[in-house]
Amino acid sequence: MFVDSWDPSYGAAFEGDGGDGPASPSTAQVETHHEVPDAEWAPIDAGRGARCPDVVLLVDGVRRNDALLWTREDDGTSYAGLAASFAAGVVRCDLANGVAELVAGAQVGRGLFTASPSAEDVQAGSVRYTVRRVSGSGEVSKLPAAVQAPLTELEIAVSSAAREEDDLLVVDGPLRSRRQLPRTLGYVKTQQRQYLSAQLTGVVTSLLPGQRTPVFKMGSLWGGWSWYLRLPGSSGAPWAGIVRIECSADLTIEQAVELADLSAVTVPRFASSAYKDPRAPQNLIPIAGLERRLRGMLGDARVLHRALTLSAAAGRR
Repeated sequence: MFVDSWDPSYGAAFEGDGGDGPASPSTAQVETHHEVPDAEWAPIDAGRGARCPDVVLLVDGVRRNDALLWTREDDGTSYAGLAASFAAGVVRCDLANGVAELVAGAQVGRGLFTASPSAEDVQAGSVRYTVRRVSGSGEVSKLPAAVQAPLTELEIAVSSAAREEDDLLVVDGPLRSRRQLPRTLGYVKTQQRQYLSAQLTGVVTSLLPGQRTPVFKMGSLWGGWSWYLRLPGSSGAPWAGIVRIECSADLTIEQAVELADLSAVTVPRFASSAYKDPRAPQNLIPIAGLERRLRGMLGDARVLHRALTLSAAAGRR
């Protein structure tokens, strides 16, 4: 029996059903034979000649729902709207000199996400929420997901402006539409899908800190090369400290393996400790610091909610 190292208020790093794999099997077509045949799958030690890059860039974004709004059309139809704030930034880690700093140019965006055909931008004090129309009828439950696209656009913009020659960019979360970025890894710290067979999943749970699985390929819409890696400082539970890392499907298997080896000697250096972070070790130290800075840039949620309420009331007069 093992105690999960994550604070229960954050859920779990592994959202499983008590078996060998996550509760929701993936429908993606997975090819596991590219680096080694399935019969030869085994943990791979870090190193193998890989050297940490001098500069690692870590990009992340945060978002917050500021208020739920409703508009009423002339025909009596009502539409829900979500006023949301989001921000993105980059931490530059100079590994050669042991220095990490927030890159200038972190950006904040605001949006009013709604399917209302007559909705207009909302000015809440000094803050402006730009209308971003969603498709369909704009159900309340689907509005938060609409924030992801403009947040991703913001992450691409700030990370592209910060790139350097021969750096490594680590994106917090799946790559999705960022697969065109060079030398880029997607870092997935919560495992929600089962991609491998039970036999190969056993290789994942047997990883030691710093070890990775062989590279496999996922054929879904956002498919690409992927592998699992165990970070140091985990509790010893089967899925503790396990992260999934991915790179672009446009790369060759040789290039993907090179990035996998690079990740095994680079990413563990940023693993957090349990006494510092309730989501240790998966919530990387630079990402945790970046999230705090970005949330501060969003402004006071109570002040914004009050400004939105006053703005809506003034519009009804």
